[in-house]
Amino acid sequence: MRITQGCFSFLPDLDDVQITRQVEYCLENGWAIGIEYTGDPHPRNTYWEMWGNPMFDLRDAKGVMMELDGCRTAHGGKYIRINAFCDERGVESVKMSFIVNRPAEEPTIHMQRTDFVDRAQKYAWDVRR
Repeated sequence: MRITQGCFSFLPDLDDVQITRQVEYCLENGWAIGIEYTGDPHPRNTYWEMWGNPMFDLRDAKGVMMELDGCRTAHGGKYIRINAFCDERGVESVKMSFIVNRPAEEPTIHMQRTDFVDRAQKYAWDVRR
């Protein structure tokens, strides 16, 4: 199963040239970049681990790519995403987010449906790795 979260999630994985172009777009719009990683990509898990601090003052995509390479070296078997933050409304809000690294084998979610009285149905699921 392929985890589909953020921009470009239904497209094939972006290569480093395409990631660099997206980072350049974000920087051209004045957005700050943050890199996050997790081993648990469940949609309700909105708090991924931060890789370093958000790069508010960075204006060069090469710096972001260097940080991404460091994160991949340390956490290459996990999900890694890039977030672009905008502060135009006085708070940091995410304008763009996309996954840039996936583990070799992604988890699958098994859905179990149970029928009850009066056609009621209950669902349960578990994550299988």
